[in-house]
Amino acid sequence: MLDPSIRGLPSPGILATVTQTRDRSLRLIVKSSALTNPRRRGAVVNRRKLALPIAALGAFALLISGCSSGGSGSESGSGDPNAEFEFWSFTGIGQKDSVDRYLEKNPDAKVKLSEVGSTTETATALTAALAGGRVPDLVMIQSDDLPKFVENPGNFVDLRTLGGDDVGDDYLDWAIAGATAEDGSIIGIPTDVGGLSFAYRADLFEAAGLPTDPAEVAEMWSTWDKFIEMGEKYTAATGEPFVDNVETSVFFSTVNQVSEKYYSPDGELVYDKNPEVEEAFDIAVRTYDAGISASIPAWSSGWAPGKANGAFAVTTAPSWMLSGIKTDAPDTEGLWRLASIPGVGGNWGGSVIAIPARADNPEAAWQYIETMLSPEGQTEHFATTGTFPAANEALESEEVRSYTDPFFGDTPIGATISDSVLEFSSFYNGPDTSAIGAALLNALVDMEAGNVKPSDAWNTGLDSAKAAIGG
Repeated sequence: MLDPSIRGLPSPGILATVTQTRDRSLRLIVKSSALTNPRRRGAVVNRRKLALPIAALGAFALLISGCSSGGSGSESGSGDPNAEFEFWSFTGIGQKDSVDRYLEKNPDAKVKLSEVGSTTETATALTAALAGGRVPDLVMIQSDDLPKFVENPGNFVDLRTLGGDDVGDDYLDWAIAGATAEDGSIIGIPTDVGGLSFAYRADLFEAAGLPTDPAEVAEMWSTWDKFIEMGEKYTAATGEPFVDNVETSVFFSTVNQVSEKYYSPDGELVYDKNPEVEEAFDIAVRTYDAGISASIPAWSSGWAPGKANGAFAVTTAPSWMLSGIKTDAPDTEGLWRLASIPGVGGNWGGSVIAIPARADNPEAAWQYIETMLSPEGQTEHFATTGTFPAANEALESEEVRSYTDPFFGDTPIGATISDSVLEFSSFYNGPDTSAIGAALLNALVDMEAGNVKPSDAWNTGLDSAKAAIGG
């Protein structure tokens, strides 16, 4: 089954606990995401509705209602840019490294970093806090969770009031647009993006008589039809599947290359009548029908071993997923390469950092943003963590574009992924984008599991999407 903590995929159920930190303050740990409307936040694989125990609800309500004095409102803030501020982040993205470097640059600053959990868990905790609980001074929001917060910009500081009207000029237009409300207020500054590429096993390609050079591979699969044809050649030569699965590797790539996705530019739901979305879905179905998919879902028990043992030759590789390949298949160092995906560039993932309107120390939080999310700060963060920057100057810098990794055969990773996001044209994402995407993806998972006929998969996905968002 798919790991619910991955970017852009909602998590099923919730378990909220209160723990005591070393400074004896109470801390909320949200284990999953059912505090959001379960009809609007459908689970990726597990569709069962999980009940939240009354005792847990009581503890959760006590915590967010203000059992700590923090987060009562910026009017009580000290105005001191070096005052202690609380920062809520995701786990596993190297934010501690960023905080450590910030403290090196500003020895008098004080940061209380709380790694809340997955992207969805962090959004869930923030939603609860904004409803009347203790808010952090700084919070990270994943791009797929961002639309529901942008709908209520009054919950956040308009960062133009701190950084000026040109506060978003340094960043990719589509990345800053995602954090901009209808009234023009900017509620977040982009921290990173998830430029798309495909990772492939050069040794397996060579054995199948296919080219191995990234530029030649990109040319050979320059369209999705050519990608399928290349997969058929590989499978005919080896008897093995070409790609790991069609849901994350194909559909999540194709559906993020459209000019209009699940919403029209004016916010109307169009997922069920948008021919671009149906075509993106159909490419995934045709890939499956071609017999070139291993039908191994991402983050399933067979996925990591499959990378290591050659169960498939190709997998999607947004920038944040590269480290996972190295972790899952350490003995394949030097065998992997990266190439541009078919069609135009694409993006999967990315985040912003925002300051809640009731933050105690917005000036201190802003000083962190100004220092660490500048083009220079994002370039430094990339150099230490591999997190791909969202600032144009950083993406075009020699340090980023020249980045290679011997694990991936010294492929020009930096240039490949930078080009992917620089070519990417975004679309409007609404509050139900994540739930709709999960429903369509689930239909493909069920198809690959043999539970849904390929001819029925699209309508199955539409029915699930309508149920997930309430019709």
